[in-house]
Amino acid sequence: MKTIIRFFTLCLFILTFGSFIGINDDINAALKAGNAFKVSAHFDTKVDMTILEESDLLTKLEAEKMLYDFFYSHHPTDFKVLHHGESKSGSEYTIGKLITDNGTFRLSYYINKSNNSEHIQQMIIDAE
Repeated sequence: MKTIIRFFTLCLFILTFGSFIGINDDINAALKAGNAFKVSAHFDTKVDMTILEESDLLTKLEAEKMLYDFFYSHHPTDFKVLHHGESKSGSEYTIGKLITDNGTFRLSYYINKSNNSEHIQQMIIDAE
């Protein structure tokens, strides 16, 4: 009986505190792995993408393709968060260093929170 109570207490703990984990950890891990598909799972329906000299407002699928092409040319080996915060308007932002086999890049993304959901609305990758 004690085992069952401990099991249900553990499940309740995991369900309660697991919901406080934001999408940033998922995004950062996907960036480090160079997985454009997993990053794009957090894209909004339209994403303001800037990669090096190319900039455009893209659909989720177009933004995924643009990020995939970048990762194909610059395979990531690490992503280190330099700064994370929240703007006055309530958007979260993360600024980090994307280390690839072809150099280091400054990457920032902005997350829009609305209707109990969080999505990347903008991503910028610049050469360092």
